[in-house]
Amino acid sequence: MTSRTKYIGAVEIGTAKVSVLIGEITNGRSLSIVGLGECASRGVIKGVVVDFKAASDAAHSALMEAERSAGIRVDEVYLAQTGGHVDGFSSDATVHVSAANNMVSDFDIDAVCNAARSKQLPNGRMVVQRLRRPFRLDGRLIPDPDSLVGRELQVSYFMVHGQENRIADNIHVIRGFNLRVSELILSSLAAGAMVTAPDERQHGVLVLDMGAGTTDYALYRDGMPHLAGVVPVGGSHLTNDLALGLRLTEGQADKLKLRCGRANVTTKSREEKVWLNGDFAIGDRQFSKQTIEQIVSARVWELLEVVKKKLGPTFEPERTQAGVVLTGGTSKLPGMAEAASKVFGIPAHLSEAPSWVSENLRDPSFSTVLGLLHYGLSARPEVPTATRRSSSIFKKLFASV
Repeated sequence: MTSRTKYIGAVEIGTAKVSVLIGEITNGRSLSIVGLGECASRGVIKGVVVDFKAASDAAHSALMEAERSAGIRVDEVYLAQTGGHVDGFSSDATVHVSAANNMVSDFDIDAVCNAARSKQLPNGRMVVQRLRRPFRLDGRLIPDPDSLVGRELQVSYFMVHGQENRIADNIHVIRGFNLRVSELILSSLAAGAMVTAPDERQHGVLVLDMGAGTTDYALYRDGMPHLAGVVPVGGSHLTNDLALGLRLTEGQADKLKLRCGRANVTTKSREEKVWLNGDFAIGDRQFSKQTIEQIVSARVWELLEVVKKKLGPTFEPERTQAGVVLTGGTSKLPGMAEAASKVFGIPAHLSEAPSWVSENLRDPSFSTVLGLLHYGLSARPEVPTATRRSSSIFKKLFASV
């Protein structure tokens, strides 16, 4: 029997860098990572393309590097979606079981799902992903109600949507490389699929994917994503605060952040100093280490509080027993887990890549692209594939390329 092989690309167009992985899928069951490409991002602010040519050049450089390292051309792309324009809402529906014997059928399941998904979006908005929550049959939580007996079948979806033209910009960047975008995946869900285990999702877990320009979050409950969203604040904002507070260039502030920044204040004395460069050349000067920590930690705590506010009453510590999992480049800031634990009132820890991931991809900044490959191998049942089922909007977007 001849094996069937296809090559898929996983692309994350971030604020700081563009990351591309190429996966080789054999017979639809086994995945091997065969290519890697990275490029400093340009033309992207807070996860949104603001300079199409610059963003395209960066993305195409990363794609070409990945294809060169793999020695092949990719067949399709799974693309991460983020940005402050992303929002979401819950949509619920209830139907009466149609059969005389009250046995739930596919007809009832389709009817309640279609009713929950039918809410119209405002003009200029489009669905990124529909997150189906578990069914309820006569009030009981039911993963699969098919052929069970009951009177009322309920389901709730969390509808993640975004600004149509912003999403189109991301897609057109990839289309400009003569590639097909097979599916859009919310960044937090891609990362969450990679850094959480099934039992954690069952017990409740909050994933924070902390990048340079955005912090993407996903709250899992009863084994499935319950809600997800984006806060347009990330590591670059910590750098900017240092630059303003200490009157530095962004480059100088970023180096100081990476060397001395913390999400909590541990330095006891303001008299403890650090050098800007340490070479004692003209322009080199000292700063209070405590001041650096205070500036950075203040923004970190503000960011975490904003996420908590966005989650609102939906976030319940007692239903998030697996705690907070932190991933993304900014999550590596010392003290981040301690800060998250205090803000959310539950344990928090830095993500760990699965054991099968090679050493050069184990950094938290690769969680999203690794998760995209995961979706490429087998679409998660709790995240319907919006681009496959509802292709009309994508045809509309592609038509303008």
